[in-house]
Amino acid sequence: MPRFGDPWLLLLLVVPIGRLLARWIRRPGPRTYVAFPMLPLLDDAGSRRVRWRWLPLVCETAALCLLVGALARPQLPHAAETVRTRSRNIVLALDISSSMKAADFRPGNRLTVARRVLADFVRRREGDLMGLVVFAGRAFLQVPLTPDARLVGEMLERVDIGMLPDGTAIGTALALSLGQLKDLPAEASAIVLLTDGANNTGKPTPAVAAEAARALGIRIHAIGVSAADSLIPDSAALWRAGRTPDRLTGADEAALRRIAERTGGRYFRATDPGALERVVAAIEPLERTEVTLAELRDYRELYAWLLAPGLLLLGLQLVLRATWLRTTP
Repeated sequence: MPRFGDPWLLLLLVVPIGRLLARWIRRPGPRTYVAFPMLPLLDDAGSRRVRWRWLPLVCETAALCLLVGALARPQLPHAAETVRTRSRNIVLALDISSSMKAADFRPGNRLTVARRVLADFVRRREGDLMGLVVFAGRAFLQVPLTPDARLVGEMLERVDIGMLPDGTAIGTALALSLGQLKDLPAEASAIVLLTDGANNTGKPTPAVAAEAARALGIRIHAIGVSAADSLIPDSAALWRAGRTPDRLTGADEAALRRIAERTGGRYFRATDPGALERVVAAIEPLERTEVTLAELRDYRELYAWLLAPGLLLLGLQLVLRATWLRTTP
């Protein structure tokens, strides 16, 4: 559809139109007659000019309107190209609780390795919308969905343990991630959850969050981080004793698996840095959904079609006022 490049300039049309209306509705003043015996001899010539005395004003008004229209830069779509792209909307939910300090992933601790592997994953997702949610005892939206992979990578580097009260609020993190994806196509949306423990605080519960994700059609891929020899039978007793378990239990893994399977996603266990890289690589080939975008690449400027007649009319009214329709003071 046609458009104006600077539509606000059309407000200037008030000046010529207002001037025309003011002249048109203005009442003539009292007429003064001078007796002159030879005046009837000039009556025919004078009457023709009088009948056309409105022409210069109309030409001037039309010329100014056309010039204002040219200033507003009328444009017409010149070339429209249909662009098809395959993309996915992904929110990373990263656990930054104190248990991620565990040094069973070398070099560094679990969080250091997770940040590096996820940063590599983000850099390879060109064309996707990526977001980042970090959680411990609470959840925080570190990066809203954005196509800027560099920004997400930089914010991942700044994430550290101690930014939030300690704990593992998996359900809260999932709910916050869903808030970023709920208005986007479900078939093109997913959450990648990386944690090393069980939910122990926050609302809603992981089961409720998983049910909400299933209702929205959004898949959750869960990654449990724990060394190969660190699986212990039960962590409930440790929590009751006031100690923080730093290893995945069988119950923890079962809970994460239920979250993933309930939403159509997958559960992975990463036991070392190499395994974590392989897990993230397995998530990499998620099928991307084709999106059709109609992008207008170019607009043709039409101001010349208004500028030329505007200048011609302006010149015409000047010629008329100086010749055939000239007046005396």
